[in-house]
Amino acid sequence: MPRLVGRRLLAALPVLFIVSLLTFGVTLLVPGDPAVTLAGENATPEQVDQTRERLGLNDPIYVQYGRWLGGALQGDLGESLYDQRPVVDSILERVPVTFGLAVLAVLFAAALAIPSGVISATRRGSIWDRAITLVSSAGVAIPNYFLGMLLILLFAFGLGWLPAVGYVPFTESPGDWFLHLLLPALCLGVAGWAEITRQIRSAMIQELEQDYARTATAKGLRRRAVIFKHAAKNASVPAITVTGLQVAYLFGGTVIIERMFGIPGLGQFAISAVYVRDIPVIQGVVIVATVVVIVTNLIVDTLYPLLNPKVRPA
Repeated sequence: MPRLVGRRLLAALPVLFIVSLLTFGVTLLVPGDPAVTLAGENATPEQVDQTRERLGLNDPIYVQYGRWLGGALQGDLGESLYDQRPVVDSILERVPVTFGLAVLAVLFAAALAIPSGVISATRRGSIWDRAITLVSSAGVAIPNYFLGMLLILLFAFGLGWLPAVGYVPFTESPGDWFLHLLLPALCLGVAGWAEITRQIRSAMIQELEQDYARTATAKGLRRRAVIFKHAAKNASVPAITVTGLQVAYLFGGTVIIERMFGIPGLGQFAISAVYVRDIPVIQGVVIVATVVVIVTNLIVDTLYPLLNPKVRPA
């Protein structure tokens, strides 16, 4: 297991380097000049040139990238161009917000996907199977922002059960924290629930048709034991893969959902930075999101050998 983790970490280094290079290059192609914005609308050309010099924008691109990469390797992602705050500090303030939202979305997706996937697989062709398949197909197809508007109209404005926008830190009130994140977590979790449900259904059907499952049933082992003790464990491997892939989707989905529900997380922080062309913030958010995805994939890879000893490295 340690060798597996070591190999995955070494493989992640070139990925991080390529992502940093692409991120730095793409942000330079964004239209507009941050020096003009910072200097002000009535700034003279001399003032704009002084701002560019102060920001180091007159240096060659490779010098700018090397300076930024050297700081990033030391945990310094630079300072915001507009409030001069360290990007790392601003990101760390917002990571718990987005992390809490993502965790609630994954828990919602997994808690519903496991029973619905098992029911759909064990009752294939029944009305339950058809209903779950239909709803899961709709869950994959419906955009999360459209679903968010429907949930706000129903539960916030119509029934008045949940707040429409806003955020309350967990340390202030766990109950209010949960209520404010419930609707956005549902919006993010529906697509994940649909994908995991379909994956569990397909994997469970395949496992229940294997010889070991038929043999266990023929020997008199109860159906419940065959499903949950044997088939479910093997079927969980592809389901975990899909769950890990949902993390990348969640970080992309939070950009819209946080904006819609007024949640001060990384998504809204990134959108605000794009509007004002705050390049260090954009680069920092992308790098942090990449690290989260890599760590998630590493966790998924380490779970495989625990669930299926056949895939353990020699």
